[in-house]
Amino acid sequence: MLSPVLLSPWAPFMPDAKSDFAVSIDNLYGFIWWTMTFFFVIIVFCSIYFPWKYRRGPNPVMTPRITHNLALELTWSGIPALLLIIIAFWGINLYVKAYVSPGDAYEVNVTAKQWLWQFEHPDGTVESGELHVPLGRPVKLVMSSVDVIHSFFLPEFRVKSDVVPGRYTMLWFDPKVAGEHQVFCTEYCGDSHSAMLAKVFVMSPAEYAKYVEKFLHPEPTVENGRKLYQTAGCLTCHTIDGTVLVGPSFKGIFGTPQPIVGMAPVVADENYIRESILEPQAKIVQNFQGQQMPAFKGVLNDDQIKAIIAYIKSLK
Repeated sequence: MLSPVLLSPWAPFMPDAKSDFAVSIDNLYGFIWWTMTFFFVIIVFCSIYFPWKYRRGPNPVMTPRITHNLALELTWSGIPALLLIIIAFWGINLYVKAYVSPGDAYEVNVTAKQWLWQFEHPDGTVESGELHVPLGRPVKLVMSSVDVIHSFFLPEFRVKSDVVPGRYTMLWFDPKVAGEHQVFCTEYCGDSHSAMLAKVFVMSPAEYAKYVEKFLHPEPTVENGRKLYQTAGCLTCHTIDGTVLVGPSFKGIFGTPQPIVGMAPVVADENYIRESILEPQAKIVQNFQGQQMPAFKGVLNDDQIKAIIAYIKSLK
């Protein structure tokens, strides 16, 4: 269960908090928000009241000539300074907490690429567009990008970090609520930036163990292929209704000749689709020369590729 401070009065202004760290962020946010509101009300009141009270008129109210008031000057300087110091130390403490993970954290390598998130577990298992983690265990994300700058944002856990080519960035979270949590990319990274989404599924240890067993040996069914079409990021470039986005549509493509740049047409059979997934630049379809599809070698296993092929076959 989450800490009782989740019931703080500023919680409605933020997304649901699904970790203790999220509650800590909300507390700091609430302190800043209510402090700002308090001083805003005072300043607005004075800005309206004093011009009205001391307005020019037939019998103006005159104030005494005051050149100096040490107590007043120390008060209006000291209180804001004290508040800023409190906010600074509070924020630094949370910043350190956000980037220093516990020693027993479950470590996941995250790879960002246009336009999908890839998650690699300690045992080498790879997920695309989805991350399944056990409930109640801290999760550490070690992140890198293969192309441009991306940004990993998990609002319900209040964690966010840029993902930069050529270096590793890190964040961690301690999931306290089971369920499905949305991941966004919050750094503009190209045409399909808004579709660069992922899901974090927090599961009980027993459910997680069952999922891992099933994930390592999935059945190559059409339904599994449809799910991979969504989670692996295929839908950001390839439609299933015949319209054209960044790449060719999957609708009716299986078994038909595809015009290839620099060579004779090639029939879109199982081998062609497999090669296009693992080595997308090997045979480039005409009119799509300028597009760079990411390679899925090492990302999708054979059973997953078979499932995608089965799904493409079903799109008549």
